Amino acid sequence: MAEKFPADRFDQVPDDLERVGAHRAPRPRGYGWVWVAWCAGAVVVIVGIGALGIFAINGTLNVDLPFQHSASATPTPTSTPTPTITPAVNPALNLMVLNGTDTAGLAADATTTLKAAGWEKITPANASSTDVKTTTVYYSDTKNLAAAMAVSKELADAPLQETQDFAASGADITVVIGADYKPTHQ
Repeated sequence: MAEKFPADRFDQVPDDLERVGAHRAPRPRGYGWVWVAWCAGAVVVIVGIGALGIFAINGTLNVDLPFQHSASATPTPTSTPTPTITPAVNPALNLMVLNGTDTAGLAADATTTLKAAGWEKITPANASSTDVKTTTVYYSDTKNLAAAMAVSKELADAPLQETQDFAASGADITVVIGADYKPTHQ
């Protein structure tokens, strides 16, 4: 229980006094604007620290703003040179040559052409479809692009396509012979 203290002059509150509590004074006019000023100052400090962080990371304070339309605001793009891929025969890769036409022997003819170019592991077969119009070289891994380009070069620059459609066959590169193929060994 709270102790009782003897009454003193602070216990007697005049009737004309409208405040509650002995040490709480009314807030001065415009007191809320002090908090707004403090918050604005904090925002300025935080944005300044962020700008210094961007400068420390990028070495510059350039920030592309989406609403700038002047020609001087558009940065000049720098081109990154793309590496040139040179076609290269890789005899260690497995090739599959599929005849996608009604003409018999086209897969064997393409196999002979590729063996003459240095390819060793080639499996000729018939495709499940016989209405293929364009001879196409398929590869499933980007690392085999140079080898696929070498195969394409031997087959009259057949178009290349990266796909996973033939990955289950175990072949690194698959050639589907189309109606546009011109036999060279028949």
